[in-house]
Amino acid sequence: MQNRLTRCVNVGGVRIGGDAPVSVQTMTTADPHDAEALVAQIKSCAALGCDIIRLTIPDQEAAKTLSLVKKRVSIPIVSDIHFDYRCALAAIEAGTDALRLNPGNIGSPEGVRAVAQAAKGKKIPIRIGVNLGSLEKGLAEKLKQGEVTVAEALCQSAFSHLALLEAEGFRDVVISAKASNVPDTIATYRLLSRETDCPLHIGVTEAGTRLPGTVRNAFALGVLLTEGIGNTIRVSLTDRPETEVRVGMEILRSAGLKAPGPSIVSCPTCGRTKVDLIRTATAVEEALEAYYLSLPPNARQNFPHVAVMGCVVNGPGEAKHAEIALCGGVDAFLLYHNGEPVCKIKPDEAVQKVIDYVVSLR
Repeated sequence: MQNRLTRCVNVGGVRIGGDAPVSVQTMTTADPHDAEALVAQIKSCAALGCDIIRLTIPDQEAAKTLSLVKKRVSIPIVSDIHFDYRCALAAIEAGTDALRLNPGNIGSPEGVRAVAQAAKGKKIPIRIGVNLGSLEKGLAEKLKQGEVTVAEALCQSAFSHLALLEAEGFRDVVISAKASNVPDTIATYRLLSRETDCPLHIGVTEAGTRLPGTVRNAFALGVLLTEGIGNTIRVSLTDRPETEVRVGMEILRSAGLKAPGPSIVSCPTCGRTKVDLIRTATAVEEALEAYYLSLPPNARQNFPHVAVMGCVVNGPGEAKHAEIALCGGVDAFLLYHNGEPVCKIKPDEAVQKVIDYVVSLR
């Protein structure tokens, strides 16, 4: 799988486009005026492998908070700007690594030009972020009358804004144009990829809560990424930003665009299961992911394969194919190492026992 060739943009040391790997983004949900909460959330997302994080800057006070946050985190920050271009100017002065502007609500072309000149002077990239829910009035009316498709309307909005920036000699531009359903999202990004060499930030906007949102994003992003479309992703979910990061990482791993993380298999459970397999498998997965990400990149190779199984039907057989396995019994698990039973353990000891064995194998 090979991404189409685009121009390359540098966001605080993370390259987007060109031959750079596809990066993962999310957005904070903490109060934009609460530096402590923002720092904690940003560090939590960075620990999970997030490459770039976005903050909303609704006013001048939030820009002041941004300057405090920047001193305490290392991950690049994108400032999300709506309605008032002066917030973008304040974010630039506060040290933001990039801007996200929405052409549907940012205001006059003069304001956009002022932002472009300020960003150009400090080599700060701009993402043109178009959403179906906030199209300019003229395009929204054309869409309503059936004069354009959703994909055409979103792309026209993005390209009109791009023209404003490029008229100012500004080329460090990333484009996103998001719809809230899968077919329109795919059609839009296919059209964008044919018409511009700007790197593309892909995702489904307003995708929903964890389950439907994950499915919609995985479907749309999976199709686009396999076609070589997309240079950075954000999985939008009505959930914690940490969840967005984990889903985004897994999408890239599944597409072969990021090195595999911990390899875990688990059964779907049935009436024979006498342990809380769902809770145990989830806890093992989260603990292994945390340990994996705590290792330096050069120590993440050949990570052990782990199986968490509910009963004796498939458990022992699956254990033969895993370096470490848990097989459920009656209120207990049997721990296997390289297909051989090691010991019987209580359910509340299972997670720590697996981690201990993984650490011993490193």
